[in-house]
Amino acid sequence: MIQDIMPGTEDQLSKEMTTGYIGFDPTSDSLHIGSLVPILLLVHLQKAGHKPIALVGGATGMIGDPSGKSEERNFLSEEQLQKNLDGIKKQLEKFLDFDAAKPNAAEMVNNYDWFKNMSFIQFLRDTGKHITVNYMMAKDSVKKRIEGDTGISYTEFAYQLMQGYDFYWLYQHKKCKLQMGGSDQWGNITTGTELVRRKAGGEAFAMTCPLLTKADGSKFGKSEKGNVWLAPDKTSPFDFYQFWFDASDEDAEKWIKIFTFLSKETIDQLIEEHHKDKGARLLQKTLAKEVIVFVHGEAGYQEALKTTALTFGKKTAPAESLSLEDLESMDGVTKFDYELSKVQTGVDVVTFLAETNIFPSKGEARKMVQGGGVSINRRKVEDAGFTLNSSLLLHGQYMLVQKGKKNYYLVKAV
Repeated sequence: MIQDIMPGTEDQLSKEMTTGYIGFDPTSDSLHIGSLVPILLLVHLQKAGHKPIALVGGATGMIGDPSGKSEERNFLSEEQLQKNLDGIKKQLEKFLDFDAAKPNAAEMVNNYDWFKNMSFIQFLRDTGKHITVNYMMAKDSVKKRIEGDTGISYTEFAYQLMQGYDFYWLYQHKKCKLQMGGSDQWGNITTGTELVRRKAGGEAFAMTCPLLTKADGSKFGKSEKGNVWLAPDKTSPFDFYQFWFDASDEDAEKWIKIFTFLSKETIDQLIEEHHKDKGARLLQKTLAKEVIVFVHGEAGYQEALKTTALTFGKKTAPAESLSLEDLESMDGVTKFDYELSKVQTGVDVVTFLAETNIFPSKGEARKMVQGGGVSINRRKVEDAGFTLNSSLLLHGQYMLVQKGKKNYYLVKAV
């Protein structure tokens, strides 16, 4: 979980209870799994007896961080920002212990609180003068943008100064001596340690974790349906579980070391057993279980297992064996309504798949049907001219549609 670490950081952590922080971007009212590694860093920090601070960037969120981005972001309104901050705080409370009676209780801070009354002149005079433009331009995140086609606005250029000031403020007011984050934040974090040194004559430390990618090179944290969120109303426990369960062998072997609290001995044993029978997907099952219990609790895990059993079921068992309650309790399966009259008069499968938005066009639907990638009520449909009628409705109301290996839809005729 460690990419870069400033010399002296380990000595500092061994010496005394140290306050460390990580910044979270409030662009949504939920974090997604890309934030799980920073969250886990704070959890490990607290478990080791240190004090974690989660900084939510109410001020920097209005500006936008140029790191890893090719263009400017849209600004958020104060109202939307507050909604996002509340949502993130609620999520972090599930993972960190905020009990104020404990010496290393977690805290959440919002940098808008110290920036809102600061004048531009004050910021330039008290902070800007300590960091040279040459120092700021040497950072990779800035260099890439300056050399790119879109350039960088002064607003985003000033971002690292604002983030640096956050570290200085926390050092002064919270005795915070450590900042952690993704490896793309190294430049911003070290600007903070420099400000602490120059403005306060103090010493501060930095540590980053590697940015995750999938073994196939695709972006970590995204599924076919988009971002994988920590909020169950944005990504259902079923879809959340499936994301981890669908990990490749290579990714599962790497992720189980990062995203779980299992001991090294347990993980080594799991990897050994997994290699004896990869088809059993022991690593993926363990990884998916550990992460979903951490994020959604045992209830979320059981819900995901139930929906998985109902949708994937025994391939030989016909969908007709599912009770009405089974169908209606399928959480996480995409649900659509469709006109009952069309089913009663008969509708060809390609039109049906396009009209329910299971496929964006008739052309794509036809191609998938002909390739054997569509099943209705667990039976493969291979004829693009196949007609759906009311005899296919389970309990007179539902059809279970499968697209490819992993995507299930429950269509209700109304």
